[in-house]
Amino acid sequence: MAARLEGISSLSWEHPADRAALNTLRAIPGFDEIVRRVAGFFGDRGVRNLFLANAVLVGPRQRPRLHGWYQEMLGTLDWPGTAGGEAPPLYVTQTPLVNAGAVGFERPVIVLNSSLLELLNARQQQFILAHELGHVMSGHVTYRTIALIVLMIGVTNLPFLAGLALLPFQLALLEWYRKAELSCDRAGLLGVQEPRVAYATFMEMAGGTRPGAAEEDAMDVDAFMTQAAEYESQTGAWDTVMKLVNTAMRDHPFNTVRAAELQRWVQGGGYDRIVAGDYRRRGTDDRPPLSSDYKEAASYYGDQWRSATEGLRDTLGRAKDAFNDAIRKGTKGQT
Repeated sequence: MAARLEGISSLSWEHPADRAALNTLRAIPGFDEIVRRVAGFFGDRGVRNLFLANAVLVGPRQRPRLHGWYQEMLGTLDWPGTAGGEAPPLYVTQTPLVNAGAVGFERPVIVLNSSLLELLNARQQQFILAHELGHVMSGHVTYRTIALIVLMIGVTNLPFLAGLALLPFQLALLEWYRKAELSCDRAGLLGVQEPRVAYATFMEMAGGTRPGAAEEDAMDVDAFMTQAAEYESQTGAWDTVMKLVNTAMRDHPFNTVRAAELQRWVQGGGYDRIVAGDYRRRGTDDRPPLSSDYKEAASYYGDQWRSATEGLRDTLGRAKDAFNDAIRKGTKGQT
């Protein structure tokens, strides 16, 4: 049974790169106006009507087991409305895409795709539920919803965005979106309080089998984590370029990246401290200053790219030497 994290503040699990990326996004000229107009145009009513029309609202009589797991995660993360406030409605929608999301503006909803429930076992589904609650509790949902609208409709089809420099806006929005996932992976882990369940969830979403698959199709979490470490060890100059290209327009980090990042948080002691009761509480004015977020984020990015930068510098140095050597040989050949 997971320990209840009474009064926990979302600051306890938020990744510094998440907060720094969001503050950078907010600093883009006109961003606040974009948020206001998109939220005003679509609104919560349209979002809820969509799922009321073509999804199943989970409750005591509709998918009661899933409803029970949801109540358990609400309790473990001490949902702020536990004392009587409304939790985000939970829906299941029929789609072959393995995914879940928290969408909306002031009154968000959580949506699980049916294929996700078919792929993941009970504990892994609970991890996803806690992850999505993390998005709501961190105040991510408005910006995530705008990101989804931009991805689905495209900014060029939103007339009030016609004069915006589109690509920088999209790239900044997606960069934050990916970092927000890292924050809420931590929330998911705090919900289930079993690191291997979290790692196994990423493995299943990367290329898993349905629960109860034949033994010859079994998968191994340790092997997946070895694979994750191998991906992160690819820090040559060309590897770095390809990682940037492959990631730039994604809304989620790769599953190996998410597993490795969460494992680092566990190994660094952050997870154990929270489970032991050492975490920030709601209702206290303890939000770190922006400068602190940027400093921590810079350290994060620095650790990620330092070896890649060194590899790029070495490659450029070798290229320069080869070029100079070719010039010298060419010059000698002409004399």
